[in-house]
Amino acid sequence: MTPSEFHALVAPVARHIAGRPLDATLEAELNRAFPPGGGPFREIERACHAAIAAGWMCREGDAARRYGRIFEPEAALAGFSVDVVDITDLVGNHHVHPTGEIDMIMPVTPAARFDGRGRGWLVYAPGTGHRPTVTDGRALVLYLLPQGRIEWSKSG
Repeated sequence: MTPSEFHALVAPVARHIAGRPLDATLEAELNRAFPPGGGPFREIERACHAAIAAGWMCREGDAARRYGRIFEPEAALAGFSVDVVDITDLVGNHHVHPTGEIDMIMPVTPAARFDGRGRGWLVYAPGTGHRPTVTDGRALVLYLLPQGRIEWSKSG
């Protein structure tokens, strides 16, 4: 799995959501259009595992949280950046999504939850914030940020 091959897998998702409001309707649409048991979701998930094993994805961090920006915002990704994080039983640092955040949750440990949610898509509206939390094991989370925007809270 190369970065360009990974880009080709993620680009259709980004194009599908381009220009749509980031809300519960979009979350439901992603779970219908790219269901957790469907081919594109599974292909992206396999690609994440292969890229981590190859050493070019999730190169930053420590044993409990490895992460990295894969692609900066660009036209071919409808203005989204793409990041992947590999988290095991951790409450992360608080941040705000000025333009929203779209998460693809891929539990590695079957019972693992990201922000209380299992396998599938989670959409945070613009202006929302959270402490990204994985419970009950390990999960990979791919997240798309409109314009690559994220604001880390000073209080952590």
